[in-house]
Amino acid sequence: QVHLVESGGDLVQPGGSLTLTCVGSGFDFSQTPMYWHRQTPGKEREMVAVIVGTGDSTIYPSAVKDRFSVSRDNNANAVYLQMNALRSEDTAVYFCNTWIEEQSFWGQGTQVTVSS
Repeated sequence: QVHLVESGGDLVQPGGSLTLTCVGSGFDFSQTPMYWHRQTPGKEREMVAVIVGTGDSTIYPSAVKDRFSVSRDNNANAVYLQMNALRSEDTAVYFCNTWIEEQSFWGQGTQVTVSS
C-alpha cells in the first residue's frame, strides 16, 4: 500500500526559508520519480518540482526556479523541497506525488504560509 507523508510546513516571513519532507512507503522508492505540487484555494494545483529516481535530474517551473531545490535520500525513502526567498505568493498547501503503474498517489499535504 502506497503512502506519502509530508511534513515541515510552517508560517515563515517573506524572504525566509523552509524545507519540506515527504516520506514514501509501499513502493520501490529509488526507482520512482517524485513530484512536489502546491495548491491555493480557487487555483489549480501547480507542479513546483520533479526529481528522477536517481536524483540526477530535476525540473522546476519558472515561478520557483532558482529559489526552490528538490533532493532525495533513497536510503531514507525521503524527498525534500528546500524553499528559499519565500514570497507571499508561495503560500499554499504543498503535496508530494508519484505515479506507479499509471496510478497517481498523493500525500495529505502540508501548509506553508508566507506572511509578516
